[in-house]
Amino acid sequence: MVNGLALPSPLADELMRHALEELPNEACGLISGSLAGGATTFHPARNAEASPLRYNVHPEDLVRIIFAIEDAGEELVAVFHSHTRSAAVPSATDRRTAMYPDAIYLLASLADPDAPPARALRAWRIDRGRAFEVPLTIG
Repeated sequence: MVNGLALPSPLADELMRHALEELPNEACGLISGSLAGGATTFHPARNAEASPLRYNVHPEDLVRIIFAIEDAGEELVAVFHSHTRSAAVPSATDRRTAMYPDAIYLLASLADPDAPPARALRAWRIDRGRAFEVPLTIG
């Protein structure tokens, strides 16, 4: 299990662009790469909830993306979503619905839409309803 996440700067910028484009709703997607080597690819997904307060990766997108990750010989590294007005900290709902204990949960706060990725993004491990922040390196 990886205890931190390394994101290339262009990938961090892509995540923030997607999050801002999805306003007023929360954005979501999956990040693939290597659990040992870090994140390489962002796979944007539709938010099935279409809500500014909740996200759920659309089931069709989830299946398509998981197959694409496997076909590319990569691994699911992180689950991404944005918070439209609050901090990049997992909510009670986020903690309750987390289904991938081996993945990092990467959150973006859009409370300050001009914040650079290094300030807007935070990485978490969520296990059995408890969230633990893990190191995030952007560069």
